[in-house]
Amino acid sequence: MRFAFTDDQLLLRDTVREFLANECQPEQVRYTWVADSGHLPEVWSGLADMGVLGLTVPEAHGGLGMDELDLVLLLEETGRVALPSPVVETTAVAAPLLAAVAPAEHRERWLTGIATGECIVGVGFVGTPFVLAAHLADLVILERDDRVFAVAGDKLTLERQRSVDGSRWLFDVDWRQADEIPLVEGPEGWHEVNLAFDRGALGTAAQLLGLADRMLEMTVEYAKQREQFGVPIGSFQAVKHQIADALLALSFARPAVYNAAYAMRHGLDTHSRDVSMAKCLASEAALTVGRTALQCHGAIGYTTEYDLHLWMKRAWALAASWGDAAWHRDRVSLAVLGPRP
Repeated sequence: MRFAFTDDQLLLRDTVREFLANECQPEQVRYTWVADSGHLPEVWSGLADMGVLGLTVPEAHGGLGMDELDLVLLLEETGRVALPSPVVETTAVAAPLLAAVAPAEHRERWLTGIATGECIVGVGFVGTPFVLAAHLADLVILERDDRVFAVAGDKLTLERQRSVDGSRWLFDVDWRQADEIPLVEGPEGWHEVNLAFDRGALGTAAQLLGLADRMLEMTVEYAKQREQFGVPIGSFQAVKHQIADALLALSFARPAVYNAAYAMRHGLDTHSRDVSMAKCLASEAALTVGRTALQCHGAIGYTTEYDLHLWMKRAWALAASWGDAAWHRDRVSLAVLGPRP
């Protein structure tokens, strides 16, 4: 058995990494905190041109027809640059869900729009009550009990909510449920919601890997340059131990995320358990790396002028999104041990 990504998957990851490193730099992410839209349309269009946004869209609708195993590395790269756009919601969650349950006319319109980058989709499930980038969304997928609705963005009433990460524009949405026909409901609706939730948690876990990896890189670079008592602080044993512990947490989380992507791709019975294990470990790893980065940077790490806070606050936000570590740990316990007596 081959426990590795293919050369094509790695090549696409490297191409996306190079594009994002050039087009989504820290000053651009910082700008979205105060911009009118909280969005980088040029980067979004570039990802569409590269096929990233339409990666999970069927080929019949202009996409690449790929799956979670192909997408996970690319989402990790969006985390590495703290991309402030709803790529997880649009590509990882909405596209497969619409392909599975939407009527033909809806699939043709919305999936083609996702592939071309012309359609942004928001997602609001019971476990994720606030909708990311709802003010930009052409379509919002909303779950009520065991029913899934696709509501046009112009039919929503929005109220913006505060977020620890100013580049994540979150909204409470209100809409007339009686005016909408559900895409799917009943047992099939519950099943599709569960799959969509797992895809969202997996995509968020992948982004947390990228965030943690970049914060660790920043910390190592800083520890090599910052001197005390005439030597770099990276030579101190206490600093080495903290960085090593952070690297260890990230090293444990990464294979769990890749394994969850494999389980989702092949429809394994354990996919929900594997996704929860991945999200739990990725959340804890990102938070551990963030604490280490802040402690090793010292006072400069607390300043908003320094770029570290862009990654730290994104990690805080994503660690709590799509279920926090404690929620997913309970889910793993339930899958392995069964209900508590």
